[in-house]
Amino acid sequence: MFDCQSCGACCSYSADWPRFSTEDDAQLDRIPEKFIAADLSGMRCDGVRCSALTGEVGKHTACGIYDIRPDVCRACMPGGDDCLMARAAHGFELPISPLAGIEDWSA
Repeated sequence: MFDCQSCGACCSYSADWPRFSTEDDAQLDRIPEKFIAADLSGMRCDGVRCSALTGEVGKHTACGIYDIRPDVCRACMPGGDDCLMARAAHGFELPISPLAGIEDWSA
């Protein structure tokens, strides 16, 4: 349902999102320095867009370091809460809940 390579919303949502937290030194050493923030806290961003993201958001995108991307990037699953939040922020189409339009009768 979600094609990350035609989206890229999660990689261009917030400069605070691509932060390092669970990576070990060996993982971090594999990421090219040009993609790491000056304060070493996470990925370098150009505005809110991760510097490793290539292509045009909403059309065709790719991660320039996909095989060695940080854990936070691996944790963002297509259709997951983070994905949907980023897509909504970009104004991208969201799936319709099967419960949409049904009133809550339990109240």
